[in-house]
Amino acid sequence: MPIVAQRGLPLLIHAELPGPLDAARQELERDPHTDWRKYRTYLRSRPDEAEFEAIGLVVELARRYDCDVHIVHLSSSEALLDVRSAREEGLPLTVETCPHYLHFVAEEIPDGATQYKCAPPIRSRQNRERLWEALGEGTIDLIASDHSPCPPVMKQFEKGSFLEAWGGIASLSLNLPVVWTEARHRGFTIGDVVRWMAEKPAELAGLSRRKGRIEEGYDADLVVFNPEASFKVEASRLHYRHPVSPYLGEILQGVVEMTFVRGQRAYANGEFAAEPIGRECVSA
Repeated sequence: MPIVAQRGLPLLIHAELPGPLDAARQELERDPHTDWRKYRTYLRSRPDEAEFEAIGLVVELARRYDCDVHIVHLSSSEALLDVRSAREEGLPLTVETCPHYLHFVAEEIPDGATQYKCAPPIRSRQNRERLWEALGEGTIDLIASDHSPCPPVMKQFEKGSFLEAWGGIASLSLNLPVVWTEARHRGFTIGDVVRWMAEKPAELAGLSRRKGRIEEGYDADLVVFNPEASFKVEASRLHYRHPVSPYLGEILQGVVEMTFVRGQRAYANGEFAAEPIGRECVSA
């Protein structure tokens, strides 16, 4: 952390301490009735304490070393008190959460449905609503995909074991509709979504003078989005190698019709540009 601070870079942190995770795992191993096909077993194995104790440690170290820190994929609303305190103190701390924590709830995850496994885990309905409140008040700064794909075999669908399955959710094709589906029901606007998913991520990446806004002098990275249309998530809409997703079968609001990268059309109505049009980003 002191070395990163000297270079003026943010340190991105997966905030789960091993102590609470190890203790929870040992308790489950001692219980002869532990069933790793049950989602509640997996939820017990990654308690809230692992997140809020980790964030407490991060706040202490940020204070000591004056280092910019960013908490990736926050899932536990229990950690928000420390985040708010750090902000009030003026510490350089930012936080993100992810679409799956804002959409799914633990109470509705079927046993054996390892497509929902991620770390930290998807938590309760009440927890989800607290995350939305934190976004609205600015305690959580942004939403990032945490896109984590894998071949289907790694999800252990036949066994349905949350212990053995790969932990990660692939969602890159669906992030905007997922967030908009939930945001609109809570009175948020497209402007709010743009701030969480474009403007704030550009700031974190050090690209805020080129990315994140529709403004003169910025790259013309544009999304043509129909907020009133809806669609059913099918494998054909998942534009990555392995169409494994907990979103399959969901009805989502909002359809991405076209995208442009620096003014060049990259996607239109299900079809992609023939050639890649990205470029290597080299920092000064």
